[in-house]
Amino acid sequence: MISADIAPKLATETGSKIVLMIMDGLGGFPNETGKTELETARTPNLDALAAEGATGLIDTLGRGIPPGSGLAHLALFGYDAFVHDIGRGAIAANGIGLTLKPDQVAARLNFCTEQNGLITDRRAGRIPTEKCAELCGVLNAKVNVPGVRIEAHPVMDYRAVVVFEGEGLSIEIADTDPGATGVPAKPVKATGAGAEKMVGVVEAFIAQAKEALAALHPANMILLRGFAVQPDFPSMQACYKLKPACIATYPDYRGVAKMVGMDILKTGMEIAEEVDTLEQDWNSHHTFYFFHVKKTDSYGEDGNFDGRVHKIEEVDALIPRIMALNPDVFAVTGDHSTPAVFKAHTWHPVPVLLWGKTVRRDATASFGERAAICGGLGRFDGPALMLELLAHAGKLKKMGA
Repeated sequence: MISADIAPKLATETGSKIVLMIMDGLGGFPNETGKTELETARTPNLDALAAEGATGLIDTLGRGIPPGSGLAHLALFGYDAFVHDIGRGAIAANGIGLTLKPDQVAARLNFCTEQNGLITDRRAGRIPTEKCAELCGVLNAKVNVPGVRIEAHPVMDYRAVVVFEGEGLSIEIADTDPGATGVPAKPVKATGAGAEKMVGVVEAFIAQAKEALAALHPANMILLRGFAVQPDFPSMQACYKLKPACIATYPDYRGVAKMVGMDILKTGMEIAEEVDTLEQDWNSHHTFYFFHVKKTDSYGEDGNFDGRVHKIEEVDALIPRIMALNPDVFAVTGDHSTPAVFKAHTWHPVPVLLWGKTVRRDATASFGERAAICGGLGRFDGPALMLELLAHAGKLKKMGA
């Protein structure tokens, strides 16, 4: 059930307020203790909300599909990610305030470490953003492909975005990121007709970038993925009659939020500072808040089980401040699972907690993966969450006579 298709016929504007907290990569998998990160963490506040509300499990893109973050967020905002596909390049570009022009194609760029032709670190030791900006400057100064304007922009840490501008460009290009270490970067390949020029442009860009970065260990190579143009789909205002706002520290999530029409609120880098931002904006016109937590995903990708546990506990300690604002509906979930034991996004469904003044309580008394299996919300696909939020906030009219 796709909320963005159904809600425009039923949505009504009200002053009730919804907070959707997405803890990136929240879903876990048991380690040797037999518990997941969420089950291991001390979460008295989330457990109390679970006891007062309802829980369940979400397959953001559908059963068995390991979701990418951008599309998973889009699904949680109620959109059909298989129709409104957005490449990571467009997400990254919009996240730093760029709106791609019709003759531009963007790709996500990761600085990485290469040795003897093999990728040894896909994140170049997680170099700081300042170093990323410096390296983008090196690429912009030394790379020159005739007939095409190419510009690299820093995003955060080892992540950047490269924008290609010119005639006859294509997004039908496969990722060069192999998604693993100990193997070479993937060759540049077309995935559709008419991409021959783009293949040549990208090959030349990578070759020149490799030469320019050769002596700059650990960031001596680049990986590209998510070639994309600026997407065009209806806003959350049009679909849901909401006045939405985004509180996120990481640019990519601000990018997704910008593309669905959210106002981007300036915030600090710590979760407590994000709560500060929510408190400061609470009495504004906004009726929907997307609150993003990043580190639960980063620690999972690094295999840091304890780090994920501590980050979940940090979030839990801040829950009382959010609830003191008296939201009409408060929901907590993840965009996908990133268990530390896998060090990657997986297909496992993500627990969801729904609290509100009209939520029918279920029998769950804690917030965790196994408890959520028995939750009253059941197991459902990502886009249906938005209908639940709208309904419990009194924002949907009756359908039919």
